[in-house]
Parts: sequence; structure tokens; C-alpha cells
Amino acid sequence: MEARSSSVLIFFFMFLAISSAFPKHKDKYKPCKHLVLFFHDIIYNGKNAANATSAIVAAPQGSNLTILAPNFHFGNIAVFDDPITLDNNLHSKPVGRAQGMYMYDTKNTFTAWLGFSFYLNSTDYQGTINFIGADPILIKYREISVVGGTGDFFMHRGVATIDTDSYEGEVYFRLKVDIKFYECW
Repeated sequence: MEARSSSVLIFFFMFLAISSAFPKHKDKYKPCKHLVLFFHDIIYNGKNAANATSAIVAAPQGSNLTILAPNFHFGNIAVFDDPITLDNNLHSKPVGRAQGMYMYDTKNTFTAWLGFSFYLNSTDYQGTINFIGADPILIKYREISVVGGTGDFFMHRGVATIDTDSYEGEVYFRLKVDIKFYECW
């Protein structure tokens, strides 16, 4: 009897291992929620304190905190508190704030590392969405991870495709953020 129950257990675990290796649901990768938002960043340059939404808080030795460093801005770290809008107009009514930081982390090309949250407070959405990842700025469409959220986005995870929709020199840029959630609670 013991040999038979051992055989049944072995067969059960083999079946379990094989069945979990081949998932049945290919449509598992369809987004459960989709948002497109824009955030507008105006970096402080020493002359625009009233309108600035971001500032350099660390720079390489010898650099100042009002001008981005030469050589791909390597070593600059900026924090931001940017308005989020539903369209690409900076003067549209904000639906929330993008708050976080980016740091330029490569010496031979324009690349940044991002860590930020969208704080949404509108009639449609309440809560936060948290993002993290590398941003190879010169590539048209880049993807960063959506690692969680709160409120309407509690425990959501997914991918955000970001696109530098517009920029004006080194003072202003606008990012289009196309968010696809693949885990929604």
C-alpha cells in the first residue's frame, strides 16, 4: 500500500510540474487597465524660480546646480514635482503630480535612471502609480516598470512606454506616458 501511495504522490507532483510549465492562457498578457498621461518638467536654471517644477540637487565636482553638467549630464541628480495632464498642453487642468527623481548615469550617451510616482487626484482616479527603471533618452519609445500603486491602483503592476513628446533646450520637456497594467486587483 505504501508503494502505491508513493507512486501516486510522485505522479501527482510530476503532473503538477508539467502542467505549470505550459500555461494554458495565452491572453494572460492583455492589459487589464490602460492610461495615457503627460507630465511636464521645467528645470530650474537660476532665472525661472516661479515656474520651475524640478531642480538639480547634486552635480559633479566643479559644476553648479543651475546648469546641467557637460558630457551627457553625467552625475546630475534632479528631483521633480511636475504637473500631470490628460493632454499635451502644459496649461490644461492637472489631474495629479509626478514626483520623484532622475539621475544621469552614463558618461558616453544621454541616459537617465528614473524613480518616481504619479499622485492622481481627479474625479476619475485616486491613488498613486510607482515607476522605476532606466531611460535611454535618445530612443524614441522607452519602457519602464510599473512596480505598484495605491488607491485605484492598489497592487497594480505593468509597463509604461515613455516618449519625449516635446522639449525646449535643457529647460523644458514633456513626456507622454502610456501605461499598461497587467496585474490589477
